Amino acid sequence: MSTSCVNFRQAVLLTWRLWSEADKTLMWDRWQKGDALVKIAQLFDRTHGSVSRILRRTGGIRPPKRTRSRRTLSLAEREEISRGVVAGRSLRSNVQLVMLRGWLSPGVGSAEMRE
Repeated sequence: MSTSCVNFRQAVLLTWRLWSEADKTLMWDRWQKGDALVKIAQLFDRTHGSVSRILRRTGGIRPPKRTRSRRTLSLAEREEISRGVVAGRSLRSNVQLVMLRGWLSPGVGSAEMRE
């Protein structure tokens, strides 16, 4: 490999970084206001291609905010079940305990435990 190729690869590896959620939000805000890709890219010190790649994934339409499904267990529910398993309680009694505390409906508990 030539030295110029190695230097280029090092430069690419050093400048590559992930987009934070705050960066993406600002990027989408600017895009909706009508700013050009080049202007948005300059704001983040990136190329317009990297901005374009993010916008193209959803056809230029801001994706909906991600939320957890109501059918999944919360951290508190998982902790309670984990403590029950460590204490030697059966899986069924753990789910019943979580349901008694009002954290979980029966259908959700059984579905989550089957997985």
